[in-house]
Amino acid sequence: MKLLVIRHGESEADLLDVHKGRADFALTERGHRQAEAMSDYVSKNYSVSKIYASTLTRAKQTAVHLSEKTDIPIVFDENLMEFNNGLLASLPRAVVREKYPEIPDLPIDKAVYGQESQIEFRQRAENALSRVIRESQKDETIAIVSHGGMINQLYRSLFEMPIDCKFFFNTADTGIHIWNLTDTERRVIKANYDEHTKGI
Repeated sequence: MKLLVIRHGESEADLLDVHKGRADFALTERGHRQAEAMSDYVSKNYSVSKIYASTLTRAKQTAVHLSEKTDIPIVFDENLMEFNNGLLASLPRAVVREKYPEIPDLPIDKAVYGQESQIEFRQRAENALSRVIRESQKDETIAIVSHGGMINQLYRSLFEMPIDCKFFFNTADTGIHIWNLTDTERRVIKANYDEHTKGI
């Protein structure tokens, strides 16, 4: 099974420099162009069987571009949404630093400021990845359109990393992570591929 794990395009929150998370921002015009370029690349290089996507607007709009290009319907999954950042959603970063300071050494099963805990975030990733694998055949290519934080959690789930590990995987706008899954191994073929956005 091949998984194409894709981040959404540039959103309005990127221009405003605010905390995204569950704030439901749409793509910018540039974000739509990025999503279109990603869709062109994927459709020319892969035969996608299914598309799973977060229900947040920026991921949904990105997935729609891919769906229209490949003629594959989208399966929306709330488990693929970005980290639930509670009261921080849509606030400027300077405001967050002052009003909601980071709590050092917060236990992984605890949460503050209306957020979800790290365990809850990881569990959503586990559920989403398990669903995709369960509902797909070994010879299929599946696209997952989500968010930077969730993609990190999917990586950690894929490789069974500790919940509180400090490994992070960068993902550009419409960056594509290509994974091969077999009965005996899980392999990253490409990470954060974004050549399709050059010049956009």
